[in-house]
Amino acid sequence: MRKQAYDYLETNDRQLNEKYKLFKKGQTVVDLGYAPGSWSQVAHDRTSPNGRVIGIDILPVQPPKGVSTIQGNFLSPLVQQQVRDYVRNGDSGRSYPATEKLMTTAENEENGTKHMTEEDLITVEKSILEPEMAQEQEDKVVDVVLSDMSAPWDQTTGFWKRSLSDPYRRMMNTSGVNFRDHIGSMELCEAALDFAYETLKPGGSFVCKFFQGAEDKAFEKKLKALFAKVHREKPESSRSESRENFFVALRRKDGVSKGTVFTAV
Repeated sequence: MRKQAYDYLETNDRQLNEKYKLFKKGQTVVDLGYAPGSWSQVAHDRTSPNGRVIGIDILPVQPPKGVSTIQGNFLSPLVQQQVRDYVRNGDSGRSYPATEKLMTTAENEENGTKHMTEEDLITVEKSILEPEMAQEQEDKVVDVVLSDMSAPWDQTTGFWKRSLSDPYRRMMNTSGVNFRDHIGSMELCEAALDFAYETLKPGGSFVCKFFQGAEDKAFEKKLKALFAKVHREKPESSRSESRENFFVALRRKDGVSKGTVFTAV
């Protein structure tokens, strides 16, 4: 049963990748809600030998070989920061020191020997904005963000174990309440998109699972504000009665503000 479930998920993931060519060699991929590891396996296969795949899940799961993982609740700001730090540390670590002109202007101003000209004000403004912009660029080191997150069933057994070898017992598909499943999935998609905004390179891709409902059109508009192409996909291997779908967003635009994305209606 466990192998059948894994094979089913992996088939879905490979279908989407084959259609949209999401992964390329050497890429950095973050897989949110990676258990049981089907997306991570596909991503690792396609990005090897020099790619990086990082999986995050609240469940303790044995990851596919070659995949790095962080166990924790992705909705926690602390866990999100840990993930950002982890992916950023793989970058070149460039620093952006203050310019000599700015330091001289600041020193002169402190000593009262020079009045601020319009040019000086522009320089000071740039000294404040440029490090922030540089930090934002330094954070954008991810090529693909995947989100297959869903709320797991409550754990009822196995508390004495240090880890759970069978995550399928707690992986949620649907609760049976359509509205609840839909709203829960959209909240997770919003969290994943926020993370993607902070870490995804221009030109990068974003994939998230959702359950259809009244709110998915509003979320689609947010995706269209940030990405050049946005597609809705229901994998061929998915059951016809299932409300499970995927958004596939391609080619992240550069220079789009966060306010523009998250207020898009």
